[in-house]
Amino acid sequence: MNAPRTPILFIALALLAAAWRPTTAGPAVAPVPRADAPARILVFTRTSGWRHDSIPAALAALKALSAEADIDVHATEDPTFFEQRRLTGYDAVVFASTTRDVLDDAQQHALQSFIRDGGGFMGIHAAADTEYDWPWYGELVGAWFEGHPEGLQRSPVRFEQPGVLADGEAWTVTDELYNYRRNPRTDVTVIATVDESAYAGGTMGDDHPIAWCRAFDGGRSWYTGLGHTPEMYADRLFRRHLARGLDYVLRRTDAC
Repeated sequence: MNAPRTPILFIALALLAAAWRPTTAGPAVAPVPRADAPARILVFTRTSGWRHDSIPAALAALKALSAEADIDVHATEDPTFFEQRRLTGYDAVVFASTTRDVLDDAQQHALQSFIRDGGGFMGIHAAADTEYDWPWYGELVGAWFEGHPEGLQRSPVRFEQPGVLADGEAWTVTDELYNYRRNPRTDVTVIATVDESAYAGGTMGDDHPIAWCRAFDGGRSWYTGLGHTPEMYADRLFRRHLARGLDYVLRRTDAC
């Protein structure tokens, strides 16, 4: 007698059962950033006091310099970007002529945590005219704005660090030259000074720092007091000065 034939349906079900293997769904794994991924900076331009006409020129210069240096730029005036989850997507923040109170308490805490986690801070011009009621910020930027003489001033800029001026090269600027509440020299590496004997209205004496850098609270800080006028951002030496600041706060170099 012939053996009973197995129904075709049973065979199909057996094949499907053999092919199926259970899988265990786990949490999504975040992609590992590529080693060659561009650095990212957040440029912040919120103002609660005086608003500089040079802010668009500052943004344009920073974007052009970043394009040359493989840096991604995001510009905003929205303080809600200062939230820890968002800031982890950036390597440095740039305060480009911000003024007065621009962050609330929670946003201040997020910036502080960002720096303590190794982030970089770059301040341009009126970044020193910002957050007077926040002592930590005063230390981050290095010195607060005290005032400035009437109009624009013309002065040589004397660099104490190499890399911007060629040997024997001189640079004289016409800009608004800030006086600061204190001389930060004892706490920072001074990059450049201006010469009060060349103009009227300086209050800091023979030693008038205008740009400096420092390691601070786990991160890095770089500041320049230049950049009041839109014309400054077209100056090739000022752009070279800014480029060195970006390299420093992004930890591409220890020289500022």
